[in-house]
Amino acid sequence: MDIAAILDDIGAAMARAPDRGRVASYIPELAGVDPGRFGMAVALPDGRMFSTGDAAAAFSIQSISKVFTLALALGRMGDQFWTRVGREPSGQAFNSILQLEHEGGIPRNPFINAGAIATTDAALAGHAPREFLGELLRFIRTAAGDESIHINEKVAASEQATGDLNRSLAYFMAAHGNMVNPVEQTLGAYFHQCAVEMSCIQLAKAALFLTGTEGAPRLVSPARRRRINAMMMLCGHYDASGDFAYRVGLPGKSGVGGGIMVVAPAKAGIAVWSPGLNAQGNSKLGTDAVEMFARATGWSVFD
Repeated sequence: MDIAAILDDIGAAMARAPDRGRVASYIPELAGVDPGRFGMAVALPDGRMFSTGDAAAAFSIQSISKVFTLALALGRMGDQFWTRVGREPSGQAFNSILQLEHEGGIPRNPFINAGAIATTDAALAGHAPREFLGELLRFIRTAAGDESIHINEKVAASEQATGDLNRSLAYFMAAHGNMVNPVEQTLGAYFHQCAVEMSCIQLAKAALFLTGTEGAPRLVSPARRRRINAMMMLCGHYDASGDFAYRVGLPGKSGVGGGIMVVAPAKAGIAVWSPGLNAQGNSKLGTDAVEMFARATGWSVFD
C-alpha cells in the first residue's frame, strides 16, 4: 500500500476544497488561525512516518487532550471513575448543560466538556494543577517520543478569559457533589490541558499507544486501551460521532482547534489538522480527509 501517494492525493483534494468550515471564533487565540491550513500524518509502529501539507505545524489540540487525561484518570481511579462520568453518547452539543440537569450532575461521557471537566477533576486527585499538568505532559511526550511538546500559555489565558460556560458546567456539577477539588483549581488545569500544542506528526506518533501494535509505547493495559478506543468511537465527535463512525469506521477524537487524532488498531496512528469547523465543532476538511484515507486503505474496525 502506497500511503505516501494516498496522502498526496488527499492533500491535493483538500487544497481544492471550496468550503473549509469556520474557525472557533469564540476562543480569541483560535479566531485568527488561517482556515487555509491543512496537514495530515500517518505514523506506523515500525517508525515510518508519512505526511502531507502542514503536518509539521503546531496547533492547539484542545479536546484531543481529553483522551490523555482520561487515561490518567482511569489510572488513578480504575473503574470507580465511571461512577462520576457516564459512557453514553450525548446527542447534544459538546458544551450543553441540558443533560446535566436531567441526570443529576453526571455527564454522559468523558469527552463532552462537562465530562472532561469531571475527568480532569478526577485526574487531579488532590494534586496541585502544576503537578497534574507536568504528569500530563510527561504522558503525552512519552507517547509521542518528543520532549518539545508544551502548553501554549496565550491559548490557556484566552480560554480562561472566555470560559464562563465551562464554569457554569463545573459549578453545576459541584452543586450535585460531582467535583472533589475547588472548581477554579480544576478549571485552571482544564484550560491548560486544552492548550497543549502539537503538530500532526507528533499527534500521529502519540496515537500509537492506543493501537496495540508491537513497538508502540505501553502506557495503559490492553483492557484500558480497548475501553478508551471504544469511548473515542462512540463519543469522540460529540453529536456527530455516529456520522464519523459511519464514514470512517475508526476511533477518533476531535478538537475545536481543528485537529483529529485517529487510531487504526494494530496498524497506525493518524492525525489531521484543518482549523475550519463544521456545525458540530469538528474539523470539516479533517473529517473529509480521514474518510478519504479510510476508503483508500480499507482500514476499519468493522472488517
